[in-house]
Amino acid sequence: MALKSIKTILVLVFSAILLSASHKVMAQGNEAKSAEEAGNEQKEGFNAKEVIFGHIMDAHEFHFLEFKGSDGQKHPVSIPLPVILYSPQKGISVFMSSAFEHGEKEVNGYKINEEGKIVATEEGIKVYDFSLTRNVVQMLLALSLLVWLMISVAKTYATGKGVSSAPTGKQNMVEVLVSFVRDEVCKPNLGHKSTQYLPYMLTVFFFILINSLVGLIPGTANVTGNIAFTIVLGLISFVVILASSNGHYWGHIFNPPGVPGFVKPILILVEFLSVFIKPFALIIRLFANMVAGHIIIICLISLIFIFAQINPAIGWGATIFSVAFTIFIYFIEILVIFLQAFIFTVLTAVFVGQAFEGEHPKDDQIHEDAIII
Repeated sequence: MALKSIKTILVLVFSAILLSASHKVMAQGNEAKSAEEAGNEQKEGFNAKEVIFGHIMDAHEFHFLEFKGSDGQKHPVSIPLPVILYSPQKGISVFMSSAFEHGEKEVNGYKINEEGKIVATEEGIKVYDFSLTRNVVQMLLALSLLVWLMISVAKTYATGKGVSSAPTGKQNMVEVLVSFVRDEVCKPNLGHKSTQYLPYMLTVFFFILINSLVGLIPGTANVTGNIAFTIVLGLISFVVILASSNGHYWGHIFNPPGVPGFVKPILILVEFLSVFIKPFALIIRLFANMVAGHIIIICLISLIFIFAQINPAIGWGATIFSVAFTIFIYFIEILVIFLQAFIFTVLTAVFVGQAFEGEHPKDDQIHEDAIII
């Protein structure tokens, strides 16, 4: 009975909040409409779209927050990054992104447009941007962290620790992941060539994993949620797949065995397109999953400010639910990161294994391979 009463009270409170919010929104909509008709400009409030896209898109700085100073102006807290531009007409220009003052000023005939890209203020000026954006800087930092981690673990093994005794600390964590990729990804899908492809599979797995985990730190960039990042990884896997292919692989594509002649033209087209669809699937899957998680988290946080604009009391009430759901999604996102790193790696291994696969082994040979693995 007590639980039922609590549920009833919560439903009533939530319904009251929604009714109050909808009434307030309608009132504000009518006021905005009348103000627009009168020709008066109104001050813009919280822009959720700008915040969301500002987080998932690339930028020339690490932006953390904004605060209103004693002068009544907003002062952003950010870390500027180097801007490197080349123009055939104007030559090379190098300066810090802080010189733009967050898009308010022009520097050396360049400005930041609404999309966050650097363009020339004069017409006919071609600009090539080689700047170190936050995605590039963060990827380099994540790569440095990965190299340090692997070298540190290798040095620990060189001293004899973890060889005759159980590994500890980061050595234990890395060994578990390495063993998992070797035993669950490479051996089942690459067979006798698993050792040959193991370094590449480990590099892909850890590179995606480290970049994704670093991207969960507040204020950092969502590198693995950038389509350019996933395209490069997909193209590298595509090259590895093609380099691993043999005549048997291409024979099955352009001359499928055991297929009626009138069906072959359709099947050949499908099989040929699948060669390009495979890396495309890798690219889109990683990109979509990593972007979706970050958008959900930012949307939940944005609800606090959206409701606060309607009524401060509603904003404080929404904070409890938004923070609770954000923490829940945050932990789910950690699980998704490991899953996506695993899925990208295992699918790459499957596609590579299909590329060098020869004649289908007999049942006794399959049994022997299973025993060896």
